[in-house]
Amino acid sequence: MMAAPTTLKSNARASTASTPKGAWRITFLLFLFMLVNFADKIVVGLAGVPIMTELNLSAEQFGLLGSSFFLLFSLAAIVVGFIVNKVPTRWVLLVLALVWAVAQFPMVGTVGFTTLLICRIILGAGEGPAASVAVHAIYKWFPDEKRAMPTAILSQGSAFGVILAVPALNWVIVNHGWHYAFGALGVVGLMWSAAWLWLGREGPLAELDPVAVREQRVPYLQILTSRTFLGCVAATFGAYWALSLGLTWFTPFLIKGLGFSQAQAGFISILPWIFGACVVLTTGFASQMLMARGVSTRLARGVLGATPLVIGGALMAAMPHVDGASAKIALVVVGSGLCGSIYVVCPPMIGEFTPVAQRGAVISIYGALYTLAGIIAPVVMGKMIQASGSMLEGYMSGFTINAVIMVISGLLGLALLWPNTERARLQVDEAVAPEFA
Repeated sequence: MMAAPTTLKSNARASTASTPKGAWRITFLLFLFMLVNFADKIVVGLAGVPIMTELNLSAEQFGLLGSSFFLLFSLAAIVVGFIVNKVPTRWVLLVLALVWAVAQFPMVGTVGFTTLLICRIILGAGEGPAASVAVHAIYKWFPDEKRAMPTAILSQGSAFGVILAVPALNWVIVNHGWHYAFGALGVVGLMWSAAWLWLGREGPLAELDPVAVREQRVPYLQILTSRTFLGCVAATFGAYWALSLGLTWFTPFLIKGLGFSQAQAGFISILPWIFGACVVLTTGFASQMLMARGVSTRLARGVLGATPLVIGGALMAAMPHVDGASAKIALVVVGSGLCGSIYVVCPPMIGEFTPVAQRGAVISIYGALYTLAGIIAPVVMGKMIQASGSMLEGYMSGFTINAVIMVISGLLGLALLWPNTERARLQVDEAVAPEFA
């Protein structure tokens, strides 16, 4: 019976916690971290047609190449997730960035399909934990009620990684060949590593009393089978299906499916990311504003994040039924861009009910599970193209599958995301109410 005052007191501390000095500097550095992360991801899709031409790859082989990036992605995310419970995120982030850089340089020379495949697998292992570790790091600088906007900014790194990198990388591909695009990304990765080594710091809000940490622990099985955790995984799985198709197949779709040139496709490829960036910022602002007005996180995070998935899926389902390249591009741009909302709200929702000492591992496991879509989606699209009578027909079949998955995942999110009640359900010992943050 003595637990309630402790919980109220800890929650009061959380609600009045101020943002430490340097928090926004770290946010900017982690924004750049995610920018490099997604530039590394997009380069294979951007150079897809030159790679397929030079290495004489079929659509199915190229789909396998896109999926190979994710083979160790999820496993690495889980392993590193447990590591960051013990090791400062500052050093984990540095090691990850160095792995990215090293994995890019072999592609500068003449390579075969196997070498390219191995380098992408290594890169995926280095990038798998990236988003979850960055989120965990940034939450050490912001209290719960102030996390929506920094999370949105962090998510913008992915969009700007494409928006800024695609024109530059496309210029390199057109004028110097796809090999040098990979080398340029390796250099950028080393530059970020140097900046982080100089300016990166560990967040002060992570400092906890060791006794409190022991009291806070909840069995992982209970957290991972909680309604909201499963809802986050389901909803983000559908969003990531769309994202992984965009990374691997959108540029080849523009060139082979709709007839654009490499130079034209490079500029069109940034449109979903520009729209997605607007969705992410709007979601972050709206979520934080609603919470400031006392709206429950069920609505301010759960419903706000999952509803756009359903709408986006419905729009993408219309792609095969409209004529003209412009209409098809508009539907995929808006439909896939709406997925950005779920990335903003799910990490803060998980942070609501996960003990601080376990948060790094739980967010990493969440990331590992939803990114399994990245293994499946590119291969499915490749098989659809390979089995269809025409390139365009194959792409339309693949995007229709994506649409169905988005709608289902969004509906599951609407049904399962109840973060405002999850904390009470996870209290395993009525005598000791854990302090959550």
